[in-house]
Amino acid sequence: MNVVAIDGPGGAGKSTVARRLAARAGLAHLDTGAMYRALTWAVLDAGIDPADAEAITTLSREARLELADGAREVTIDGRDVTVAIRGPEVSAAVSAVSAHPGVREEMVRRQRQWVADRGGAVVEGRDIGSVVFPGARLKVYLTASEEERIRRRRGEADLARRDRLDSTRAASPLTVADGSVVIDTTDLGVEEIVDRLMSAL
Repeated sequence: MNVVAIDGPGGAGKSTVARRLAARAGLAHLDTGAMYRALTWAVLDAGIDPADAEAITTLSREARLELADGAREVTIDGRDVTVAIRGPEVSAAVSAVSAHPGVREEMVRRQRQWVADRGGAVVEGRDIGSVVFPGARLKVYLTASEEERIRRRRGEADLARRDRLDSTRAASPLTVADGSVVIDTTDLGVEEIVDRLMSAL
């Protein structure tokens, strides 16, 4: 399949770059973070402890999770959570929910199916090139200074905590996949980055 894998920490520009690159390359765009956020929203809505691996893994397997291209619409069990998954409560809990190995196994299965159904995609996340699509046509790791990432996230102060949790979890940690093109986006414009990636395709 024609897959471009884009990984990196929060605020590095993954969504913006992935969206623009997908449009330029004529590919679908999968925001895997939206999938984990939707599950986290469902966990909180059900009153499940984010540390309860068994209950959350079961929920991840049973939930009806649907994502439109680019996560323009996200529903779980028929409820539109497109806006709700970006709230502070979900942001604070998503790293804990997504760390459970059973959850990641199920989400990887869903992500691969989503892309297979479309014959390829630009896929963004934190373990795409290393775990989900290690054979991707192009693997990219975007990063930026912590100050710039916090600015882009409108002062979201827990980015460092999320980076630490995501980088040190046992299952599919955030890492630079072998063969990745590493780009520091701190001082680069979106089109400049996308031009560079289009040249690499």
